[in-house]
Amino acid sequence: MSEPDDPWPNHRANVGIALFNADGQVWLGRREGTPPPWNWQLPQGGMDAGETAETAALRELEEETGIRPDCVEPLGNIANWIAYDYPPDVREDPRFHKKRHLGQKQRWFAFHFKGCEADIDLARHAEVEFDAWRWGELTEIPDLIIPWKRDVYVQVVAAFAKFAR
Repeated sequence: MSEPDDPWPNHRANVGIALFNADGQVWLGRREGTPPPWNWQLPQGGMDAGETAETAALRELEEETGIRPDCVEPLGNIANWIAYDYPPDVREDPRFHKKRHLGQKQRWFAFHFKGCEADIDLARHAEVEFDAWRWGELTEIPDLIIPWKRDVYVQVVAAFAKFAR
C-alpha cells in the first residue's frame, strides 16, 4: 500500500474508526488481554491488498465490533496518512518477530452509529479484539491509549471534534 510520494513506505497501511452515537459519544473498546491503564482504543486494523481505505474501515468495524455497514453512515475522514512508529521493545519482542514494518500509517474515518446496542457483538469474528466496550467522550481517548500511539489519537480528536457534542 505504498504510494509514490508516501512519507512512510515502511509502515503498514491501516485504518481507524471513530464511531459516534446520537449523543456525540464515541465507541471505545477494551483490548482483549491488554493490562490497564492503556487498554482502551478505537477500532483499527490493516488494509487488505486492493482494498480501499473506506472498505477496509467498514470491514474492520464489523470484524472488531460486529456492527454491520448498514448500521452506520459516514460523517467524515482524515484524507492524509497519520503514522506512528513501534517502539524498539515492541519491534524486538519475539512475539512480534513478524513485524517487518517500522510502524503503522492510518487513514481515519468517522461514522454515525444508527443501529441499536444489540447490533454490537464483540465475538462475531473468530479473532476477538475487544473484551468490553463503552461509549465515552472523544476528548478522553488520548489518556486511554498506549503512549506511543497517543499523538495519532490527539490528531484524531482534533479532526473529529466537530462530530462530538
